[in-house]
Amino acid sequence: MQVTFEIGDPTKAEADALVVPVSSGNASAWPPLAQQLDEALSGELSALAADARFSGKSASTLVVPTLGRLPSRRVILAGLGKVESNGEATVTRMAGAAVRAARDAGARQIAFALPDARIGIGPDEALQAAAIGVSLGLYRFDDYRGEDAPDSAKGPDVESVRFVGMEHPGADSERTLRRAAAVARGVNLARDLSNEPASTLTPEVFARHAQAIAQESNLKIEVLGPAELTAIGAAATLAVGGGSVNTPRLIRLRYQPADNRDGSRVVGLVGKAITFDTGGYSIKPYEGMLEMKGDMAGGAAVLGAMSALRDLECPAPVEATICAAENMISGTAFRPGDVIKGMNGVTMEILSTDAEGRLVLADGLVDTARRGATELIDLATLTGAAVVALGDGTTALFATDDTVADGLLNAAERTGERMWRMPLIDELERKIEGDVADIKNTGGRAGGAITAALFLKHFSEGLPWAHLDIAGSSSQEKASAIGPKGATGVGVQTLLCYLTADTA
Repeated sequence: MQVTFEIGDPTKAEADALVVPVSSGNASAWPPLAQQLDEALSGELSALAADARFSGKSASTLVVPTLGRLPSRRVILAGLGKVESNGEATVTRMAGAAVRAARDAGARQIAFALPDARIGIGPDEALQAAAIGVSLGLYRFDDYRGEDAPDSAKGPDVESVRFVGMEHPGADSERTLRRAAAVARGVNLARDLSNEPASTLTPEVFARHAQAIAQESNLKIEVLGPAELTAIGAAATLAVGGGSVNTPRLIRLRYQPADNRDGSRVVGLVGKAITFDTGGYSIKPYEGMLEMKGDMAGGAAVLGAMSALRDLECPAPVEATICAAENMISGTAFRPGDVIKGMNGVTMEILSTDAEGRLVLADGLVDTARRGATELIDLATLTGAAVVALGDGTTALFATDDTVADGLLNAAERTGERMWRMPLIDELERKIEGDVADIKNTGGRAGGAITAALFLKHFSEGLPWAHLDIAGSSSQEKASAIGPKGATGVGVQTLLCYLTADTA
C-alpha cells in the first residue's frame, strides 16, 4: 500500500473515498471542509448524519455515496470525539476506523483530509498519527486462509492512501510518513509473530526472524543456544525450555545510534518469548492453553520496537534481550520443588512450573544489565492477576524509578496504549520468601501481579527498572478501530515514543 501526502483541495480529490475528520457535535460544529462538502451535496450529508445519529464520537464513521456530485465516489465522516480530548491517539484511532470503513465499502484508493487546527496538535503530529492509524487499521493476519475464504476475512486490499491538505504539515512530510511507517511496521511485526501458530514459531524460528530484522535494521545480534546458555549460567531459561524438543534461545540485539548524543544512557529492553506454554507439570486446563501461542508477545514487542529505531533516529543505545523457550512436559522437564540458581546467584524454589515467564526474564534482566544497560524495561504476558486487577486492554506498570515510570506513562498516553501504575508493596515480599531457597517463583493468588513483579525486582541488579505486564493488553477478543481480533502488538508504540521522545 502506498501512503503519500500532497498539497491540494480535498474537495477536488478523485478517489473511491474521501475521509473527513469531524469532532463531536452536530453539523453546525463541523469544520469548514465538512460544511463545504455538505453544501456540494445539497445538505444531504448533514441530513444523513442526523438520520444515522452520527455525532462524531471517537472512532465512529459514516459512509455517504456522492452519486457523482463530487470527484470522490464516497465521503466518510470520521469521528474525533470531543475537542478537549483530541490528541495523537485520538487521530490514530479515527484514521484506523475510517480506512477500515472505506475498505469494507470497497474503496481501494482513499483520499484523506487532515484534521484542522482545533484538535490541539500540530499538522506534522497529526499526519504521523493518522498514517500510523491507517497502517494499523488495515492490518490483518490471513497467511493461512485459502482462496475461498469469505470476503470479510480475505478481501481486496486498499492500494493507496493520499493525505491531502491546503497547507504543508511540516518541514519534511516524507520524513514524517517514513517515521509513521516504521512505527506501524514494528507494531504489525509484533502482531504477526504473536498470531503465528506455535508449530511454526519455535524459539529457533523466532531467532531466525530476529536475525532477518537485525540485518534489515542495521542491528547487532547474537543468538545463544543451549551450549552458550550453559556457559553463561542461564539455568532458568534452560530449565523452562528443558522439556521441549525445541530448545531455548536467548537473543541479544544492540542498536547503536550514528550520533550518540546521550552517551551515558543505555536502555535495556527484555522480552518474554514463551512460544507455547502448557504450564509444564503445573499443567493448564484446556481453556487456559487456547491462547498460549501468544505467550511470546513481550518478546515480539521488543523485536518490533528494535526494528524501528534506525528509521526513528533513536538518540540512545539500546540493548535488547529476548528470552525464547517452549514450556512443555517430558522426562526432561523441570518440576515443582526444583531449585534453580539465577545468573546473579539468587536461588529460586519452583512452586509452579506455570510461573515460568519470570524465570526466563530473570536471566534476561541480569544478562542485559551485564551488557551495560543503565535502565531496564521488561515486557511480558506474565500474570492473570494483572487482568483481574485492570481488566482487558490495560497494561500493568511496576517500577522502581519514578522518572522511568512517568516517561512510560506519558508515552502510553500519547500513543493510546492504556497503562496503569501498580504498587510494589514491600510487605508482600514475605509471600515469595523461599523455604529451601532464597525466593519462591510464586506467592499465591492474592496480589499475584505484585508478587511476580517483586520476584523480578531481585534480578534488576539495582538499576532503574520497569516491568510491563501485558497479559490483559496483548490481544483483543474483537476488532477495534486499529486492528482485527487477535494480537495487538501492544508495547511497541509506547517503547518507541519513550525512546525517541526528543527526536520527533
